[in-house]
Amino acid sequence: PEGWAAQPAKPLFQNASDMSWLFSSHSKSPTALEAISPSLSQKQLDLAKMLVDLGQAHLFDTWSKPDADAVERFFSKVEQLDNSYPGGVSAYVRNAQQLLADSKAGVNPLEGWTPSIPAGETLEYGSDAFNHYEDLGAAELAAVGFVLVAGGLGERLGFSGIKVALPTQVTTDETYLSLYVRSILAVQKRVLVLSGKEVKLPLAIMVSDDTAARTEELLKANDYYGLSAEQVTMMKQEKVACLINNEAHLAIDPKDKFNLLTKPHGHGDVHFLLHSTGTLGRWQEAGLRWVYFMQDTNALVMKVLPACLGVSKALSLQVNSVCVPRAAGESIGGLMALKHKKGSEMTVNVEYNQIDALLKATIEPKGDVAGDDGMSPWPGSINQLLFALEPYAAQLTKSQGKMPEFVNPKYTDGSKTAFKAPTRLECMMQDYPKSLPSTAKVGFCTVKGGLTFSPVKNNLIEARKKSDAGAPTHSAASGEADFYASACEALAKCGVAIPSAPEDIRSGVRVVSTPRVVIDPSFGLTLVEWRAKLLSPEKVSIGAGSTLLLKGDLTGLVVESLTLEARAGDS
Repeated sequence: PEGWAAQPAKPLFQNASDMSWLFSSHSKSPTALEAISPSLSQKQLDLAKMLVDLGQAHLFDTWSKPDADAVERFFSKVEQLDNSYPGGVSAYVRNAQQLLADSKAGVNPLEGWTPSIPAGETLEYGSDAFNHYEDLGAAELAAVGFVLVAGGLGERLGFSGIKVALPTQVTTDETYLSLYVRSILAVQKRVLVLSGKEVKLPLAIMVSDDTAARTEELLKANDYYGLSAEQVTMMKQEKVACLINNEAHLAIDPKDKFNLLTKPHGHGDVHFLLHSTGTLGRWQEAGLRWVYFMQDTNALVMKVLPACLGVSKALSLQVNSVCVPRAAGESIGGLMALKHKKGSEMTVNVEYNQIDALLKATIEPKGDVAGDDGMSPWPGSINQLLFALEPYAAQLTKSQGKMPEFVNPKYTDGSKTAFKAPTRLECMMQDYPKSLPSTAKVGFCTVKGGLTFSPVKNNLIEARKKSDAGAPTHSAASGEADFYASACEALAKCGVAIPSAPEDIRSGVRVVSTPRVVIDPSFGLTLVEWRAKLLSPEKVSIGAGSTLLLKGDLTGLVVESLTLEARAGDS
């Protein structure tokens, strides 16, 4: 055009014609990568440089005149991994190198720490103290955001679907997801009835590649079980790269040399996702004060929430681990207050396979033994957590959602120089307190004398073995039986005549046998509310082998009298 002067052509991408910068720290240049450099975008060049600088040049060794689609597939995967981990792939590799070095050296992460009983409350279900904290916490129910960790399939259980689609019991076949949502709806209705204020409490669901589509399909097929779609946030957990050696070299997918082998990072990613999706910020703007984490298959998860909220409020806890009584040697972690010889302190979950050795090395030569009451003195950690929202959001902003990690390579021999199979870094949601300063208020609430935890995670074969050993089976059979028993337990605390619950064997699994009682969450969220619905509990009795189903909106229901007996031959 007139007035324009011709200029020398410039490379489309900076440094694209000179790849020497890629190999400054490596004696062997990835020649295939060098050959295709003119066709790479600046972003791809940056990713390539990052990988080579991290010692990952081996990823390009097998490349030979790759087509554009293959190259795009590779760098898209690298970019996805870089975006889904705090600090990116560089931080992941550096963290892996340190953790793998510690693993090879046999570093004990609990070395120098001495345990003591943490701050918290142990409450007897239905006691005056329990009622006090339940009443205190009930006032906070309108300010809770709920988080459901639902990244798993039911394959281990012999179920082909997602775990939250499992039935809680066969009397109504209601799924876990439905029960959780209707419990949230019951909280909303309670707030409306008591205050006239309409609230919409949010539910964030962490899903995975395996469960995302099916969870969304289940919600939509059931019209979100009564929630509005805007109340539900789906957060998809990404995987992390696998590692093939102590140098933290990334693993190539054996089925595709232009892809990286990945595996799940662990349920600790829920913290990163709540931060990175902006969910916690939105919840703060909506005036919420608490975050309650629920596992995918514990139908009793709402039973202790009001009391635990009361404990958190009374003790000003930033982190409250909802715990259960733990038997000595039981395969669940124990919550411990740890003090280091250099003065730092933290209250954290200690994995069950570490408790015995820690105690023997510090305060109890006998190790993981029972106390005077026949139970372990350490509260049983079940990954059911209650956080104060404001300090939680502030900490995640500071850390960008990064969680403490660990690595568990399987070595070929005692030299610890080679792996049997690729490994990866992992993180657990209950390790969040490890990222907190010593001044953070972390504690627990244990409710004893009542059923509060009955997950479904073992298949029938495993459950039979545990049943024969006298251990909790945590199976579909026990989950259903405990669901009925929990409702009977609440009725009994209200003064209703309930028959004793003998043990029964169902499909080779030992369970408690109570009347089949299913009561909608809208009946009441606290024991006080249940008692108010039972005008004359002495006029209510439920016989062995009978079934009681109270379904629908029970907000205005009261029970004046009821005698329920099974017919002869029914069971």
